[in-house]
Amino acid sequence: MKNMFNAIVIGLALIIAYVFFYLVLGAQGNFADAAKHEPTNALGMIYTGGPLVGLLLTLIILAFTFATERLLSINKAKGKGNPVTFIRSVIKNLEAGDLETALNDCDKQRGSVANVLRSAIQRFKEVEKDQNFGPEKKIAEVQRAIDESMNLETPLLEKNLVILSTVASISTMIGLLGTTIGMIRSFQALGASGTVSATQLSIGISEALYNTAGGLIGAIISIVSYNFFTTKVDNFVYMIDESILNITQIFTVRIKK
Repeated sequence: MKNMFNAIVIGLALIIAYVFFYLVLGAQGNFADAAKHEPTNALGMIYTGGPLVGLLLTLIILAFTFATERLLSINKAKGKGNPVTFIRSVIKNLEAGDLETALNDCDKQRGSVANVLRSAIQRFKEVEKDQNFGPEKKIAEVQRAIDESMNLETPLLEKNLVILSTVASISTMIGLLGTTIGMIRSFQALGASGTVSATQLSIGISEALYNTAGGLIGAIISIVSYNFFTTKVDNFVYMIDESILNITQIFTVRIKK
């Protein structure tokens, strides 16, 4: 399902980018001649960068799309309220021995932190009075529940980050390819006539420079987004780990009483 969603997003981005490239950037009104060799404005000048500009537009759209998706997903993972306040409330209730209120707080908060803590509290509640489990076994059962929950939640936090890193790399490479092709055309135009053709030379240079710019824009957006969200996820996981350590210590003390 995840791969299908990503494939649909990439397909739509390609369609939107090339529709924009041919119908908006390549509109006849942006050029002084029918051959579209003499752009009269910035849109026409970008069009002279060639078909690779459409691919770079696709990558820029993907960078914005997946950055927005990550922002919404991570905000959803935080839950309905402030996660720090929520964790403090849960720990306070557990220290007071009130497991039910702690579980209710988790149900109200939702999100990744609440899901992990709820799984730990629920499992502890199930095994606390069970005579078949010793103290160490009870803590081990709680830890197992935590690990299972973390294995479910962590991939959701890290989902699509690899796409942002891939877009960053590909944008740079495609921009470099467009630059190279544009310079080749410039020198071909120069070599074919033996004299400098201002029109052909300008087309080649435009193709080179606009592809360079497009590649850099896509790479910058993707790299900044990737680093930002990677830091967000790391901090989020650290917060979860710290809260897990606190409640595990509370359960350990409670069992030994």
